[in-house]
Amino acid sequence: MPSWQWKAFTELTLEELYAVLALRQEVFVVEQRSIYQDVDGLDPSSMHLLAHEGEGPERFLSAYLRILPPDVKFPGAASLGRVVTSPRARGRGLGRELTERGIAQLETLYPDTTVRISAQDYLRAFYTSLGFIAEGEVYDEDGIPHIEMSRRPRR
Repeated sequence: MPSWQWKAFTELTLEELYAVLALRQEVFVVEQRSIYQDVDGLDPSSMHLLAHEGEGPERFLSAYLRILPPDVKFPGAASLGRVVTSPRARGRGLGRELTERGIAQLETLYPDTTVRISAQDYLRAFYTSLGFIAEGEVYDEDGIPHIEMSRRPRR
């Protein structure tokens, strides 16, 4: 059972930041073979959701995402991104829970704001099931097909 924590960038310990960057690199750069600049300057403006599992030396970061306030990544919209589940923790629905928690936090912090994402196109159905709508055409981002998607605020 994961332990969930929201943290501002300045609240992350060095060990947590190292684990976040290592997991993002493991999945996005190595596993997906996408050479890109992961450290993009947006982490300091983000809130970070970390899910840890295990105890003591067996403790590991099983899932992670970041949310960004309106107008940081997309004009007039908040965003979530760097949604990642550790290969050690896949197949249990953790990615869905992670993303639902991110959406809920965005709805709490920015209730009247659209959420916009740059989604890997192969995950389009997943994000559609969470209320996102594809907008525009598929485009290449760092060698991987992506699509912009948005989720309107609940009213």
